[in-house]
Amino acid sequence: MDPIAIAFLGLAGMFVLIFLHVPLGVAMGVAGVIGFGLLAGFKPALSLLASETAGLFSSLDLATIPLFLLMGSFATAAGLSEDLYRIAYAFVGHRRGGLAMATIGGCAGFGSVCGSAIATAATFGKVALPQMRARGYAPSFAAGCVAAGGTLGSLVPPSVIMVIYAVLAEQLILDLYAAAIVPAILAVVVLFVAIAIYVRIDPAAGPAGPKASWAERRAALKSGWGVVVLIAAVLGGLLGGVFTATEAAAVGAVLAFAFAVGRRTLTRESFWAALMDTASNTAMIYVIICGAAVFGYFVTLSKAPAGLVAAIQATAFPPLTVIFLLLVMYVILGAVFDEIAAMVITMPFVLPLIKGLGYDPVWWGVINVVICELGMIVPPIGINVFVIHGLARDIPLAQIYRGVAPFVFADTFRLALLVLFPALTLWLPQALK
Repeated sequence: MDPIAIAFLGLAGMFVLIFLHVPLGVAMGVAGVIGFGLLAGFKPALSLLASETAGLFSSLDLATIPLFLLMGSFATAAGLSEDLYRIAYAFVGHRRGGLAMATIGGCAGFGSVCGSAIATAATFGKVALPQMRARGYAPSFAAGCVAAGGTLGSLVPPSVIMVIYAVLAEQLILDLYAAAIVPAILAVVVLFVAIAIYVRIDPAAGPAGPKASWAERRAALKSGWGVVVLIAAVLGGLLGGVFTATEAAAVGAVLAFAFAVGRRTLTRESFWAALMDTASNTAMIYVIICGAAVFGYFVTLSKAPAGLVAAIQATAFPPLTVIFLLLVMYVILGAVFDEIAAMVITMPFVLPLIKGLGYDPVWWGVINVVICELGMIVPPIGINVFVIHGLARDIPLAQIYRGVAPFVFADTFRLALLVLFPALTLWLPQALK
């Protein structure tokens, strides 16, 4: 059988396994081993499975994942999310839509000590959503704001999904983190603008609160010094070249643990819960990465990516047209799969195509994360929308989708800017070299 035909049969078989509720990593691994076996023999396929798994488990880059997850768990136990929210509210809460802006700012800040979009949405669904509803915010707008703000956890460094991309795409983690800084700032700005426009059109959706005095603002900053230190230590150390990504993750985990212990918020139960959550999430991610690596070897051996690149180049489509079609595909996938699944399933085919079109893989890594973020709030699934609905059952899903609509438009605008102007993404990592 033609190798390319085997590649697409392997892809179809993987999707069948996924729809039969086989875990993603296992489905990719099974499809990869069988496909590789049909092309090169099953003994080499099983050897590949063993060697690739052993190699990935010994990777220092992957060691950042459990450390950053542990940092996020300890930061949550220490109450750092509440500190961030109080700081943001003290400075912008008196404006119309100010609580929503404080939520976006808090989500961005917490993303820098968490690294997960779902965890960020879940945390601020508990912290910010009740506060906004108590102060008269429209439930749909409040829920949509938290769902959209939660997606920042995937983009703001240190991001777990960016570590996965860096490992699979063989790029430097630090380059990905540096490239995400400007897009993350841009994300906060466009979401702020979306809030300002929305509350101007519908003032009742986000009423202004009382203005905090400078004494109250200083008190908020004073109580939140821990999260400022944590963010500065991790990001400052990373971008300043003081730490490697693994060292920064270790420092962040130790600092977050110290804050939780110092505040006496870390109980025996929460400590073991943090360890259990970290272990289970790390195991899931490692299985996905191992399965994706094996599947990627199989697809590469089949020469299907090279054939796809040649076929698209033969059509003479402009590169931006190809990028646009890819983005549409990712929005659809992001609405059905979670962000990691959408990325790792397509990477063996899409990354060679991006390189063949002359684009930087670091730029594409950021674009990939941004488009997966968008998929997390787009119907019919939108996993962050379901997270918020699970925390606020009295808000119908249809209302949350209406509330998230302004932020979908804002994120689409941001994505267009990043696609049309790659320098927004690439200038900082180039400047740090």
